[in-house]
Amino acid sequence: MDLFVFSTSGGEVARLVAAGVTGVVIDWERRGKARRQAGEDTQINANTARDLDAVRRATAATVVCRINPVGRWTAREVDRAVALGADELLVPMLRRPAELDRVLTLVGGRCGVAAMIETQDAVEAVDALVRRPLSRVYIGLNDLRIDRAARTGVPAGLFVPMVDGTVAHVRDRVAAAGHACGVAGLTRPDAGHPVPSALLAAEMERLGIDFTFLRRSFRADTADRDPAAEIPRIHAAAALAGARDDRARAADREAFVHAVTAPVPAPVLV
Repeated sequence: MDLFVFSTSGGEVARLVAAGVTGVVIDWERRGKARRQAGEDTQINANTARDLDAVRRATAATVVCRINPVGRWTAREVDRAVALGADELLVPMLRRPAELDRVLTLVGGRCGVAAMIETQDAVEAVDALVRRPLSRVYIGLNDLRIDRAARTGVPAGLFVPMVDGTVAHVRDRVAAAGHACGVAGLTRPDAGHPVPSALLAAEMERLGIDFTFLRRSFRADTADRDPAAEIPRIHAAAALAGARDDRARAADREAFVHAVTAPVPAPVLV
């Protein structure tokens, strides 16, 4: 399973790539994000063109630039990211295939284009979206959760799409189109909350997920360790999951579903 890291540090990127990380993501997405994710425990980055230039100079690994949702600014962002050496552009908050078509036209084959499936509209349009020439597809669970709650008024857990069939449905369509499919994020195998990272890696392996990100907690989880030394441990956990027999896969699936759907205990007042 390929690992990508969100980072603006050339030194960190070089160390992590040497340890087994496939590439780095520079994150330009912030238009409308604070409003959309208000009250949510999410991260909004403020990466810049200078960050993209610095990371590109620091590594020969894959550099992905997440641009803003498609709008009047997209042509300028595409040209800037391509000029600075991005290997792929990651397009967030897609709702209609026409938005993806616009980016593909603007790119004109100068770099890869990756799509984020993180709205219910995109889930429903996945067959049309994956017919486009894409470098990869990532299922964004945070924004999908927010978008679905806005539609239904019923909040749901972050990993629910991984147990209700949504991720499996999207992954099957993505794989049939010949694209790499990613979801969620990993940290140290012995860390991760509320779903243990090792259990999440096992479920991702069962689903046939091709890539993921180092999750936001990775840096905190490795604060007293060498982060680069932890990358082989993540790969080892994924390899171990791939070596399971059917009984172990079923048991891990049951444990994953329980971890995702079990009610959170109420705090004890003393």
